[in-house]
Amino acid sequence: MVTIVDYGSGNLRSVQKAFEKLGAQATITDDPTQVAEADRLVLPGVGAFGDAMRALRDRGLVEPIVSHVKAEKPFFGICMGLQLLFETGLEGGRHEGLGLLPGEVVRFERPVGTKVPHMGWNTVRWRDASLGGADEWYYFVHSYHARPRHEHDVAATTDYAGEFCSAVAQGRLFATQFHPEKSQAVGLRLMASFLERI
Repeated sequence: MVTIVDYGSGNLRSVQKAFEKLGAQATITDDPTQVAEADRLVLPGVGAFGDAMRALRDRGLVEPIVSHVKAEKPFFGICMGLQLLFETGLEGGRHEGLGLLPGEVVRFERPVGTKVPHMGWNTVRWRDASLGGADEWYYFVHSYHARPRHEHDVAATTDYAGEFCSAVAQGRLFATQFHPEKSQAVGLRLMASFLERI
């Protein structure tokens, strides 16, 4: 069973449908008890860092998410679900994140010719070949990106206005800045690996 956290941020149904296409049972919930009891937890999301953290706190979801990860149970973060793992987000001020990974979330700098948000298909370079092939393409939509403090937390990088972290991994925690549920076959393959590997 896959439990998808609902904190009022979109794209939940597309994530659920992708897991169901892979043959997994997937439920969407904002119930802290269900989140606390989850075997496999998925934290998706889009929007602003501060608003997302406020929504998680208001729904009583911070503690069960943090406990799930600290108990080394399978966790998959998508887009905002990756950013919220870090200590600090700098979108519209300074906001405290879940603090599960050291580092901060910053806005893309804008060299001439670079558009923000970073939107569309881009290549991902995996540091662990078991996660994906060389230079696979995934779908991105974001204006901010994570800057992990420790290099060993970086699972993949992508080039846009310079190299940035596009996936993180630590134990049974895994998260992507891109949207695997919108990335066709390669995205489904990555989601399947979450179900199979852990």
